[in-house]
Amino acid sequence: MGEHNQRRLIRKLDLERFLSKIKPHPSPKASLEQYTTSEAVAANVLYLAAYTFGDIIDKKVLDLGCGTGRLSLGAAFLGAKSVVGVDIDKTAIETAMQNTKNTTSTADINWLIGDINAVTGKFDTVVENPPFGVQKHAADRRFLEKALEVGTAVYSLHNHPQTDRLVLNQLKTNSPKRNALYPFIQRFVEEHGGRVEAVFTTPFIIPRMFDFHIKMKQEVLIDLYVIRRI
Repeated sequence: MGEHNQRRLIRKLDLERFLSKIKPHPSPKASLEQYTTSEAVAANVLYLAAYTFGDIIDKKVLDLGCGTGRLSLGAAFLGAKSVVGVDIDKTAIETAMQNTKNTTSTADINWLIGDINAVTGKFDTVVENPPFGVQKHAADRRFLEKALEVGTAVYSLHNHPQTDRLVLNQLKTNSPKRNALYPFIQRFVEEHGGRVEAVFTTPFIIPRMFDFHIKMKQEVLIDLYVIRRI
């Protein structure tokens, strides 16, 4: 990606169009909570990280539990210096590699198959949409702990404590709402050397993907935590 593309302001609509080209997982597993991050949610996360907080352009970015590469490739599209995507699922990484070819990205992107515990090194920014802990209790804590270990800035998505229909309807415009932080996550972050800088709440649509899903789709609220390592 050229210097011109790295420096110019990219419209959110163009970012969403780019993200729409990225294929989802062909055979997602319920045990890994492999729900696709929608273009709208991914664009909100990346746009805030890039243009509100300055943590994407010319930065070393790590995507923990990258899936098929939506956040990774979006970060590269916005001008990240380099991107590493890590996922334990081989099929997810193979799809991410194909998505790299399909989007003709020329950025410095590396894909790794493995558990997040194997990740070492230091990164400017970590982005992650970890398992929410529905199938395995506290699954998101492992991701948050690793992110704080290797990253300076962390953008982490977590389940909102409750789904408020009024708030969902207010957020239909797809603009994240700044919100109060969840005390448990705040304590966890502080215990692991970080500080919560902001929390943004946004809708998240879960389509009917697995046998235990009753509805064709379910709308929930999720929180984006913006975190700095102290």
